[in-house]
Amino acid sequence: MANLYVLYEHAAGFAVFSVKEFEEISMFLPQVESSVTDFAKFNSIVKLAAFTPFKTAIAALENVNAISEGIVPQDLLVFLDDFFSKLKKKKCQLGIADAKLGAAITEAIGVQCSHFGVVPEIIRGIRFHFHKLVKGFTAKSAGIAQLGLGHSYSRAKVKFNVNRSDNMIIQSIALLDQLDKDVNTFSMRIREWYSYHFPELVKIIPENYLFAKTAKFIKDRKSLTDDKLEELEEIVMDSSKAKAIIDAAKMSMGMDISIIDLMNIEMFAERVVKLSEYRQKLSTYLHNKMTSVAPNLQSLIGDQVGARLISHAGSLTNLAKYPASTVQILGAEKALFRALKTRSNTPKYGLIYHSSFIGRAGIKNKGRISRFLANKCSIASRIDCFLEQPTSVFGESLKAQVEERLKFYETGEIPRKNIEVMKEAIVNATGTATTDEVSIEDAQTLKKKNKKRKRNHVEEEKDENDVSGTVVKENGANETLLTDGQSNSIVAANGDSDELPKKKKKKKNKNKNKEQSA
Repeated sequence: MANLYVLYEHAAGFAVFSVKEFEEISMFLPQVESSVTDFAKFNSIVKLAAFTPFKTAIAALENVNAISEGIVPQDLLVFLDDFFSKLKKKKCQLGIADAKLGAAITEAIGVQCSHFGVVPEIIRGIRFHFHKLVKGFTAKSAGIAQLGLGHSYSRAKVKFNVNRSDNMIIQSIALLDQLDKDVNTFSMRIREWYSYHFPELVKIIPENYLFAKTAKFIKDRKSLTDDKLEELEEIVMDSSKAKAIIDAAKMSMGMDISIIDLMNIEMFAERVVKLSEYRQKLSTYLHNKMTSVAPNLQSLIGDQVGARLISHAGSLTNLAKYPASTVQILGAEKALFRALKTRSNTPKYGLIYHSSFIGRAGIKNKGRISRFLANKCSIASRIDCFLEQPTSVFGESLKAQVEERLKFYETGEIPRKNIEVMKEAIVNATGTATTDEVSIEDAQTLKKKNKKRKRNHVEEEKDENDVSGTVVKENGANETLLTDGQSNSIVAANGDSDELPKKKKKKKNKNKNKEQSA
């Protein structure tokens, strides 16, 4: 009968508990469940066998992080090794909460681990009565240790690089899209509002930002004279347009409006101008964040398309986990499920449609280039996510590949292979050839050598088969060797000749052997 021991990981340290009457209590699981809350009953079954405290809070955090990932920490390994070595090779079984950790312990020490049956209930009871089972431990001290370790563990999990936080990109692109909608709406409103007074201005200045800025400057069209021509030129950035505005103001068919109305129009125009300027600043901020967080994705498809992909995926890590087929239709989920429901053609592209590459491709090649671009976006996002030192070299190389593919569809010029482009990118990024590159080259040379050896071996076999002899018997006495390039034949002197190739003989023999075995 194997003795059962249960490992419990507490915030204060590691503990091993011995369980008595394992065979009996495993048969009465409901009784064990009811006796968990009663300390007297539970203590009669479970007792502390060994305990090792953590030396520092940092050591506790390192051990807990390793356990959460299913890795056996060195402290736990030494503790269990010392404990089970004292038992003098008795049959033991270790109860554990995590199956992954149990497999790692079995691999390291050789002790059989179990995580099912009565073990979960015993661990629940240990968790409930831990401060009573360990001497010199109180409920208050256990709570303080758990709280401190919980806070540090949560901080370590939430901790991220401040300069490479993709959350700011997600919020920035969302705000940028909202600002675009708001600025367009407000610009249409101010156009309509100010056109009551000066309708000719819309035809001269169609841009929203410049229109709001000009309306704020002009105010009442009757006050616009030739003296304000220079100031108007600075706003419009065109002397001919400035003169046209002054001429149109003198002959305008707009209605006269009151000073209060003009004040409200001016305030609203000022708000629109400020929103437009803030939108430009936000675009610059997004560009800087993309340069620091996802430089390769940015150099491949641009700031806004790359930021929208990250935002739609939820994070850069999620985008890196997506396959290229998912990246290709990211943002076109409704169209995809509609196509699956109606059994029609599935969409070829989603958010990556806004990239300039798809617009430049021909109608027949849009689907091909979107598939190729999605593949490169997937590679770029993975490089950005897992590369420690961010660089845009790989993104520029991937962009060059997409350009070459576009040329291939247009002119038929064969593009470079991916492995060649990546080798150049690695050399440009690091400055030297990496060990991976050397290993790839070694593997290629080995393949070439093996192919040459195989070819030489095949040629030698062919030469041996080509040089064959035919035995000629004359009256059963004379024998001569005749060379024949195709088959071996035994020619009899009596004139009867039977040509029997060796290959056919082997096949017949094989067939005979199969028949005999059957």
